Parts: sequence; C-alpha cells; structure tokens
Amino acid sequence: MPTIKQRFTVIIEKEDNGYVSLCPELDIASQGDSIEEAKDNLKEAIELFLEFGSPSEIKNRLKSEIFIMYH
Repeated sequence: MPTIKQRFTVIIEKEDNGYVSLCPELDIASQGDSIEEAKDNLKEAIELFLEFGSPSEIKNRLKSEIFIMYH
C-alpha cells in the first residue's frame, strides 16, 4: 500500500539563541539551535502527532486553509 504524503507549512523564526518552528495547519511548534534542526524537530513532532494522535484530535486541529501574507 503506497504512503500518502501530506505537505504542511513551516514557519521558522529566530528567537534568542535558537529558532522556533511552527506548523500552522496543526498548531504544532518545536525548536532547534539552527534553522535545519528546528525544521527537522518540527517534522518529527508532526510525524509523531499524526502517528499517535486520535483521528478526532487530528481532524479537530487540522486547518484546511492557511494564508501567508506579507505586508
């Protein structure tokens, strides 16, 4: 059975001595000492949530429309 790939938005922000990463579709955040580490840690947090979260929790948290705007 093929694996279905889902793409999520990743927002990474410099904070103090590290970086904070956020997935707005699932409202999941993580952090790291570098941009790459913050991204990798967020990916792992998303994978764990999707693997172990209940279907109802995933459905309640998943936002289908995210708008990123610059002003």
